[in-house]
Amino acid sequence: MTRLLSPDTLRTQIGSGLIDTVLVCLVDMQGRLMGKRFQAESFAESFLDAREGETHCCTYLLATDLEMATPDGYASSSWQAGYGDYVMKPDLTTLRPVPWLEGTAMVLCDVLDHHSHAPVPHSPREMLKRQIARAEAMGFSPVMATELEFFLFQGTHDEIARAGFDLKPISNYNEDYHIFQTTKEEGVMRPIRNHLRAMGIPVEGSKGEAEAGQEELNIKYAGALATADHHTLAKNGIKEIAHLHGSAASFLAKWHHDRVGSAAHVHQSLWAEGENAFYDATAPLGKSKLMDHYMAGLLKYAPDCTYFFAPYINSYKRFAKGTFAPTQVVWSVDNRTAAFRLCGDGTKGVRVECRTPGSDMNPYLALAAMLAAGLKGIEEELPLPEPFAGDAYSEDDSRHLPRTLREARDALLASDMLRAAMGEEVITHYARAAAWEIEEFNRVVTTYEIARGFEKA
Repeated sequence: MTRLLSPDTLRTQIGSGLIDTVLVCLVDMQGRLMGKRFQAESFAESFLDAREGETHCCTYLLATDLEMATPDGYASSSWQAGYGDYVMKPDLTTLRPVPWLEGTAMVLCDVLDHHSHAPVPHSPREMLKRQIARAEAMGFSPVMATELEFFLFQGTHDEIARAGFDLKPISNYNEDYHIFQTTKEEGVMRPIRNHLRAMGIPVEGSKGEAEAGQEELNIKYAGALATADHHTLAKNGIKEIAHLHGSAASFLAKWHHDRVGSAAHVHQSLWAEGENAFYDATAPLGKSKLMDHYMAGLLKYAPDCTYFFAPYINSYKRFAKGTFAPTQVVWSVDNRTAAFRLCGDGTKGVRVECRTPGSDMNPYLALAAMLAAGLKGIEEELPLPEPFAGDAYSEDDSRHLPRTLREARDALLASDMLRAAMGEEVITHYARAAAWEIEEFNRVVTTYEIARGFEKA
């Protein structure tokens, strides 16, 4: 597997003509890569020879929506404030090749205030860094892994849009663990696995998921920041590689009401002195008291954090009975109907899996929220209730996840825990993002409304 590029290696590759383009990218609120393409020699002069080099971008990149609109209501960025600049500061430890693009490398950036050069607090990468620092101050290193579920469709995104979104999955029946079905898709999935691996992302494998055309990519666990980086780069890479092979990859949480949705489950544990601090060989299930407190925090503050797991109107269509997406805030042992699943019980790999996030999540925000909740559970020494047994789709309003984006937005605004962990400015900023999504949806007349009421109303 090709490793990350050192500055010296990149300089050599630029000098030999192997690399002629460098993508300089930040991660936006939606978890997408935004940035610039630098001619490689210019990148070397600006960022390798002068290590203090930086470039700039418009502040609206952290105050926009999926359509790249410029909504009002943000304190950090507005027409009144003139839409100024942020500083994009490359993190040279993230230098890597982009194997599916000829002569191309890339680097991720941290986002800084143009005047003070302080980190922008609502920048997704900074939000996760802040919670990692909090864990480290308590003596722990967060170790996490995400699963990427997505659908492959016939035709590219552009072709599908021109055809009015007449969506046709790449296969025609449930392909969960199905080797023959997934063999048909190897023309797309094999390049995805191999290119991402060559990029330095520790891909372990892929499998068919529980619907026609649905795939899952598995990446090895890593430190929390590296995990979010891997997830974001893989998601972008999957879309680009699928496009180059005439297909479209979608991470929409729920693309059809009769099909299951796509998730992004998150596995997590805290480590200390090179050992899993969640493991206690003498305790039931092998889980330590520390893990109990952490999991209890995840349970208590699940409603507070749900917006960061499910950021769009569509996200909440995924939470449905019998679809392997959770509806109840409970934990269980190896039970895929629960929001939180204990995995690896009795082993040194014991961990908690959060099954709430959809594939549309921004991993930096989701991982930051989970850490904030779990660490608060440790600080409060919260007791962990007994594990849930049976079918967690049973109706119980007292422990139901937020059912709509509006409910999740209200829980976010009411969260003293998240305000303390992330800051007032951050919570207000993302609550505005949620409100804008609601406003935009409410403004639009849908095809469902027309078909239902055009004649019958």
